[in-house]
Amino acid sequence: MHIGQVAARTGLSLRTIRHYDEVGLVRPSARSHGGFRLYTEADVARLMVIRRMKPLGFTLDEMGELLTITDRLDDTGAATLETAEREQMLARLGQFEQAARERCEALRTQLSRAEEFAADLRHRAGQLAGGTA
Repeated sequence: MHIGQVAARTGLSLRTIRHYDEVGLVRPSARSHGGFRLYTEADVARLMVIRRMKPLGFTLDEMGELLTITDRLDDTGAATLETAEREQMLARLGQFEQAARERCEALRTQLSRAEEFAADLRHRAGQLAGGTA
């Protein structure tokens, strides 16, 4: 897939996808004869992981760490990992999952407060428009 197709599928801008390539998060799997980036379904899946992490405030380093962990654990050679190394990666994966849950809960709280604020403004505006104070 060309970068435009990937952008349409992921909802990410061309600039963002290029940036993730430049910082090494998601490198295109190939280049065309003209030098255009070419992406696979696996590349799109990696971009989707990043897209889901971004609103939760994970850093680029954290995104890279998670992608490395999942690559190593998903790799067909994962069976060759030492038990301690595999356990360490699984523990770190669990930490990411816990952080994601906590950040989702914080966002839910923020959204609830924002909705309360919007409702209060709607109520006040209605009162003022009706001439009552």
